[in-house]
Amino acid sequence: MALTREERRNRFRMLVLQKVDGSVELSDGDMRLLIERVIRDSAEGGERLSVRERRETKKDVFDSLRGLDVLQDLMEDPAITEIMVNGPEGIFFEKEGSLYQSDRHFFDRKRLEDVIQKIAAGVNRVVNEANPIVDARLDDGSRVNAVLPPVSLSGPALTIRKFPKDRITMDRLIEMESITVEAAEYLKVLVRAGYNIFVSGGTGVGKTTFLNVLSDYIPPTERIITIEDSAELQISNIPNLVRMEMRNANMEGNHAVTIRDLIKTSLRMRPSRIIVGEVRDAASIDMLQSLNTGHNGMSTGHANSPADMLSRIETMVLLGEEIPLLAIRKQIASAIDIIIQLSRLRDKTRRVTEIVEVTACVNGEIELSPLFRFREEGEDENGRIIGKLQHLGRKLVRRGKLLAAGEGECLPII
Repeated sequence: MALTREERRNRFRMLVLQKVDGSVELSDGDMRLLIERVIRDSAEGGERLSVRERRETKKDVFDSLRGLDVLQDLMEDPAITEIMVNGPEGIFFEKEGSLYQSDRHFFDRKRLEDVIQKIAAGVNRVVNEANPIVDARLDDGSRVNAVLPPVSLSGPALTIRKFPKDRITMDRLIEMESITVEAAEYLKVLVRAGYNIFVSGGTGVGKTTFLNVLSDYIPPTERIITIEDSAELQISNIPNLVRMEMRNANMEGNHAVTIRDLIKTSLRMRPSRIIVGEVRDAASIDMLQSLNTGHNGMSTGHANSPADMLSRIETMVLLGEEIPLLAIRKQIASAIDIIIQLSRLRDKTRRVTEIVEVTACVNGEIELSPLFRFREEGEDENGRIIGKLQHLGRKLVRRGKLLAAGEGECLPII
C-alpha cells in the first residue's frame, strides 16, 4: 500500500535522523545531500518513488528538520498573510483577505511543539508549561505568538503574521488605493516637521507596515531609537539608528526588561525621534511623558477610531498610575498631534479611513479636528468598494512645528 505524503515525510525523516552524527554540525547543503542519499538508498532497496514524490519528499524532510515543517510551504507563499495552527490537525491560513483550511497537518503534537520551541529559541525566549505563552519573530520579521497546554485546551496554538518580503512603500500603498497622493504628501510634510503621530486600527490592518512607510519620510540626519516588544520595524534609510527589544523575565522571574524601561533609557540616548512599535499597557504614560519633554515620536495602537484610541490611552495610563483623568487628557492633548486611522473594509481591502489632528483639551474633553476622511461611493462589479480619502478643507491648528521646520508653505491645504 502506497504511503501518504505525510507518512513518507515521517518515514524518511526518521531514516535521515538515524544517519546524522550528533557530534558534527551539518550545513544546509550537507543536510540536503544526506536526504538525497537516504532517498537514493531506499530506491535501491526497492522503494520506488515517482519524480514528483521524490521532489516532495526531499523538500518535506528538509523543511521538517531545518524549516517550519508542514508550515514551510505556507510561509513561502507570498499571497498568504497569516497562518493559524490549532493543534497538530488544524492548520488555517489567510490569503487575499479570506480564511482557508489547509489539507496538511503535523505528524503529531510533539512535532508542532518542536517547531514552537525552535522559533522561541531563535529569539532567546523560553516557552514551556510554566511559561506557556510566548511572543517571538522569525528571521524575516514575521510576528509569532504561541500558546501551549494547559492554557490552550485544543493543543499547542501557533499564529504567524507574515511580513511581505518586498518592503511596502508609499507608492505601493497609493497603487493599492490604500491612500491618496494628496494625503501621502500631507503626511510626508508632517513627518518631516516632527509631528507626533499615532497609527490606530484593528488587528491585521497594517499598522506596523504603515509605520514603516512613514519612517521613510524621516530626515536621514536624525538619530532614531526604536522600541518594540518583538522587533518588526524595518527602518532602512536612517544611518543613526538604535533598535531595542524588550526581554521577558527568566525562569526565576528576574531580569525582565520592559517597554517602560526601554522608553526611560532611550531618553538618555540623545534621540531625535522615538518610535514605539505599539503602546498596549502602562508604558503609555512613559511614552506621553517623553513626547511632552521635547522628543518627537511615533507609535501604533489598537482602536476602532481616533476617539477610541485616545480613550484606550487614558485607560492604559490609569492601569499604571493614579493620575487624575483631567491631567491625563491634558498630557495626551499636548503629546499627540496626529492620529491616522486604518481599517479593513468589507471587501477585505485595507485603507486609511481618517486622519485627524488632536488640537487641545477644552473643558476636560480632548478636541479632534478631522483633516481627511474616507468617503464610500459604491462598489464595482467585483464587489470592491469605490471611494476616496478626501481632504475636508480644514487647516492645521498646531502650526508651530511646521514653521520651525520651514515646511509651512509646502502644501496649500496645510
